Amino acid sequence: MQLRLGLSLTIITLSLIGCARFGVSNGSLDYKHAQTLEPLQVPADLQMRPQQALYPAPKIDAKALQQATDFSNKYGNRFEMPRPQANTVVLVPTGSAPSKPQLVTDGNGIPLIKIDGASTAVWQYLLAAASVSNLDTNANKKTVNQLDIRYQDKQYSLRLTPTGTSNTLGVYDDSNNYIDAKIATDILTLIYQNWPA
Repeated sequence: MQLRLGLSLTIITLSLIGCARFGVSNGSLDYKHAQTLEPLQVPADLQMRPQQALYPAPKIDAKALQQATDFSNKYGNRFEMPRPQANTVVLVPTGSAPSKPQLVTDGNGIPLIKIDGASTAVWQYLLAAASVSNLDTNANKKTVNQLDIRYQDKQYSLRLTPTGTSNTLGVYDDSNNYIDAKIATDILTLIYQNWPA
């Protein structure tokens, strides 16, 4: 009984692997042989809304199709995206200081500070600016790039958000929401004015 069950499972497994790997086409390359069809002809006496082609198919030269990249697998029967090539980027620290901060507002009118440069260097500059600004600060151990501050007897968080080589600094409340724009502007202005040269 066990021999029959084992043999059956082995045959099923091998047949499924064979179908998927070798000669069975799944129709994913049918687009290569697609033909352009003429628009549907509607009898003149039939009333219809006006139609326009929302996604017209472009006419492509046959030579361009022959020279196009082939996205089929090694057997030529299935569509297969090429593997990404290893892209090794070596970042060499330049030792340059972050850019001068810019007071900006986003599309919702929320005040922010934008600083270009490496986030680690910007963070060190931010700590120095907050210290000089006489803000009662405490680096948040749970959240990276978050500095808890006390301003006018209320607790706020300065959060640095890196995006590529650009960083934005926003002021948040305990619920992780942006605070009132007037208070945020006051705090960010203090940081801006005391930013290390």
